[in-house]
Amino acid sequence: MTQLGARSDSGFTFNGERVIHNGHVITVYEAEFTTPDGETMLRDIVRHPGAVGVVAVDGDEVVLVRQFRAPLATDVLEIPAGKRDIAGEPPEVTAGRELVEEVGLRATQMESLGGFHNSVGFCDEYIHLFLATDLTPADSAPAGPEEEHMQIVRIPLDEVAAVLDDGTITDAKTVIGLRAALARLNR
Repeated sequence: MTQLGARSDSGFTFNGERVIHNGHVITVYEAEFTTPDGETMLRDIVRHPGAVGVVAVDGDEVVLVRQFRAPLATDVLEIPAGKRDIAGEPPEVTAGRELVEEVGLRATQMESLGGFHNSVGFCDEYIHLFLATDLTPADSAPAGPEEEHMQIVRIPLDEVAAVLDDGTITDAKTVIGLRAALARLNR
């Protein structure tokens, strides 16, 4: 959460915010700022608890999921991922938990691939990315209807770049995560 009175490098000052909508995953606020010229401006801001994404490499394959995404009303091919919805839980622990829940795999090695802000024009969501290797089977525990109906999809590592280049994968965390993993793996 932004500190009241916080001032950006370019001179914008945060004056406060009020809740417009408190949803299942996000909260929407109307935030007030003072511009460097002394004007007041209002902006809608989506606050999100943050998320993790996991590039799971099992032998010579990447393990992905194809799941329904309500905003697009279609299925999307993506890396296993999930919200950071347990207070104080380290991101790598969340990543390991999501990997087990979604695809039934446990990683002995969980390496950070960095992270990114997803849509800085309106949202504060930050996604931590991880490379999971040395995988062993575990009991999956799908949470919610999307996960109960998702499909696990395995793609050979040698085909990942082509799938990224042909537009099959459009999800930002998946594109960034897979490209970072390919670079880390020297592929």
